Amino acid sequence: MKASPALKVREPLTAALAGLALTCLPAVSPTPQSLTPSGPAALSLLPAAQAQTKPASTARVLRISAIPDQKPEKLNRLYGLVANELSKQLGVTVTYVPMTDYTAAVSAFRTGDLDLVWFGGLTGVQARLQKPGARVLAQRDIDASFHTIFIANARSGLKPISNVKGLSELKGKRFTFGSESSTSGRLMPQSFLAKAGVKLSDFAGGAPGFSGSHDATIALVQSGAYDAGAVNEQVWRSSLHDGKANRSKVIPIWKTPGYPDYHWIAQGNLDKRFGTGFTAKLQKAILSWRPSDPEQKQILSLFGAQQFTGADAKAYGQIEQVGRQIGKIR
Repeated sequence: MKASPALKVREPLTAALAGLALTCLPAVSPTPQSLTPSGPAALSLLPAAQAQTKPASTARVLRISAIPDQKPEKLNRLYGLVANELSKQLGVTVTYVPMTDYTAAVSAFRTGDLDLVWFGGLTGVQARLQKPGARVLAQRDIDASFHTIFIANARSGLKPISNVKGLSELKGKRFTFGSESSTSGRLMPQSFLAKAGVKLSDFAGGAPGFSGSHDATIALVQSGAYDAGAVNEQVWRSSLHDGKANRSKVIPIWKTPGYPDYHWIAQGNLDKRFGTGFTAKLQKAILSWRPSDPEQKQILSLFGAQQFTGADAKAYGQIEQVGRQIGKIR
C-alpha cells in the first residue's frame, strides 16, 4: 500500500519540528564522566545516531569546570558568575560542570568532556601531559608566586617558625594535607617537609591525613582533630576575613617561599569548534576582568585577586619536577 502525499510531507515535517524543539531546550551541565558509564556499555544506552556523533548543540556549548578545592556552595556561586560573564562576552552558551574531586577534573579534560578548567599547578601539569595541544590561558596576579601556610591548633604546643628547618617540629604530630593532588595543600608542602627531614611516616599514626579541601583542613586543625596542616594562602586569608578561622584556636606557623600555582587551561580545538580566533577571544575576555565592573568585581573577589594575567606553561616546570619526585606524575 502506497503512503499518501500528505503522509510523506508530514513525516519530514514532524522530524524537523522535533529537532527544532530540541535545539530550544536550555543547556544542561553534563554529568562528570567519573559518574557516568563509559565504553560500549555507555554507547548501548544511546540511540544509534547519538552513539555515532555528538549532538550538534554540544559543539556550541563551552563547558567550564574547576578542581573542587573549596566547599561546593562557594564554587557553584563563583563559577556560575564566571559562566554568565564569559557567555556575555563571547556570545556563546557557557555551562559550569561541577567535579567530584581533583582526579575527575583531569580525567574529564583528557576525554574532552570539559573545554576550560581552572586547575592547580599539579593538576594543570597532569592535564597538559595527558592532553597534548592544551593551552595555558591565564593565571591570577597572585599565582606567579603563590604560597602555602602551615597552620597549627593553638593547643598543640607548636609555635611559629622562621625557616624550613623548623618544620621538623611536626614530627610525631597529627598532620593533615588537603587533597592528595593539591599543589598548595599537598605537593609543595610535602616538598618543604622533605627539606626539613620530615618523612610522611614521621607523623603520628605513621601517615598524614588528607582532608580533601583547604577549608576542611582549616576546620579540622581548628577543632583539634589534627595538630597541624597545610593550606592555600588565599583560602587561609579568606577564612580569616569571613570569620571561619578563629585565631584563638588555629594559628599560622610558617609561610613557604613562592611557587607557580593555579591557571586556566583550554582545549586545543576550540577554534575548530567555535570559529577561528575563539581561543584568543576567550583569553582576552578573562584578562579583561577588572574590579571597576560590578559583575567582574564579584568574580575577582571570590578568586582573591585583582586581575588575571598571562601565564607561561614553562614556569610550571618546578611543579612537574616535584610531582615526579613524589610519584604524582609518572
